[in-house]
Amino acid sequence: MSQQTPAAPLPLILRALGVADRDLISCTPLTGGTYNTVTRVTLTDGRDWVVKTPPPHSAGLRYERDLLVNEVAFYTAAARAGGPAVPRVVHSEPDPTAPTGAYLVMTARPGRPWHEVYRAEDPHAEPRLRAELGRIVGRLHTVTGPGGFGYPAAPFGPPAATWRTAFTTMTEAVLADAETYRAPLPYPVDRIRTVLARAAPVLDDVTRPALVHFDLWQGNLLVAGEPGARSIGGVIDGERMFWGDPVADFVSLALFGELEEDGDFLAGHAEGNGHALEFSDSVRLRLALYRSYLYLIMLVETVPRGLGPEAAEEARQLVAPHLVAALDDVSRRTSA
Repeated sequence: MSQQTPAAPLPLILRALGVADRDLISCTPLTGGTYNTVTRVTLTDGRDWVVKTPPPHSAGLRYERDLLVNEVAFYTAAARAGGPAVPRVVHSEPDPTAPTGAYLVMTARPGRPWHEVYRAEDPHAEPRLRAELGRIVGRLHTVTGPGGFGYPAAPFGPPAATWRTAFTTMTEAVLADAETYRAPLPYPVDRIRTVLARAAPVLDDVTRPALVHFDLWQGNLLVAGEPGARSIGGVIDGERMFWGDPVADFVSLALFGELEEDGDFLAGHAEGNGHALEFSDSVRLRLALYRSYLYLIMLVETVPRGLGPEAAEEARQLVAPHLVAALDDVSRRTSA
């Protein structure tokens, strides 16, 4: 994945917010994103913002339409439950035809991405940070959606009445993207569709549309503080959120791994959520479905992202075996 947009119309956005050149200390481009152009803006009065603008083109996956709408929805819904780690929305403009174009301005959060914090600097911090993260995510999962299941930006229409309907629409969309972009997948699209459809009844076990971030890999988790006093400084990039099964967040939280083995996180999650999660047969099957969905996205998006041949092949070699394992897990659990 890569940044792929030219410089955003930042001066227009800042003028729309009443910020003059004399009010600026710095404007610093932030790298590491996968979709939007992101700039950190520091003002003379102490305000510290992050300004985000989407690509000017429409090429991408179907679910990526109006992602800033999703991100605003996430931060707004998470503002109280997530505590200070969640950015606050300063202002947003969802209309891409506005003079400024679409944009989101939010408060900046302190820290560096988790994967950039060298563990040898603070070898005892990891269990404590995992427990703190669990508490934050557990609280976020107590937030219930106002209108149903699915993406707030409604790329596939209005929210669905059931999680099975919403998730089926989501998976059908990424499979349609795979066909549109002729993305190389380890199994034929029709076979994948059949495997996922066979497991769909288990989704009816989910009756509450919980707040789901769905992109909680370590690059979107900021760690602040000095060695010995590390803490979670930020939970960012909520643009891929949806209202659905909170278990879905466990996939990116243990990317290519098993969160069931992370006792520190699970203890924190139980504390923040108010109850401990039981890894029942239903939960494990649903996790396999959500792994399949995420890995499909990661493989299909390599085509519209325009990755070079080497980078695309590296992504396929990394992700494809995990997609195969997830789909095979779904098949085993539905045929038992």
